[in-house]
Amino acid sequence: MSIRNLQFVINSEMAVASIISAFGLAGSAGLNAYIPLFIVAVLGRMGVITLTQPYDVITSWWAIGVLVVLGLIEFVVDKVPGADHVNDIIQTFIRPTVGALLFAANSGVIGEASPTLALIAGLVLATGVHATKTIARPVVTTTTLGLGTPVVSFFEDLTSTVASLLAIFLPAIFLLFVVFMAYVSYRIWRRVRRAKLEEMLPNT
Repeated sequence: MSIRNLQFVINSEMAVASIISAFGLAGSAGLNAYIPLFIVAVLGRMGVITLTQPYDVITSWWAIGVLVVLGLIEFVVDKVPGADHVNDIIQTFIRPTVGALLFAANSGVIGEASPTLALIAGLVLATGVHATKTIARPVVTTTTLGLGTPVVSFFEDLTSTVASLLAIFLPAIFLLFVVFMAYVSYRIWRRVRRAKLEEMLPNT
């Protein structure tokens, strides 16, 4: 294999990894906007990843401080039954926006592809994840009398953290993680659906 062909393969692999990272971070933002944004900001500040202008503004200390405060507020409020629904309504505007910015900033092809296309891709992905979360959360609150809200919220935060880190450092493992989470979500959905059907059936 010639040096030119080898360079092409390496560049292609890096581009694919960057796109996977962008999808992973945008999806994570649909669960919690501040976790992937904070991770990217800190890693950018440390020089682990490189963000181009204007996205590098989040690596400043004041931006990281703001993310810490907002993240702590989100962490607490999202675990309170009732308050989490209000938070989801507010986050309808924030999570998709953050997802769009993270996708554009981390796609790695932003200079070669349309910035508008990258922003739209991140927006759509984060919106889809956020919408699923917003629809599922009231069901959890109702069926568990609010007891399941903090548990599910913590699980979402953990998922957002793990997915963000895997998307950045281990894109291939991230794909396996997505498949695993899809399977777990499907099993939970089936169990909840079966329980609801059993409640609707008359007792014999």
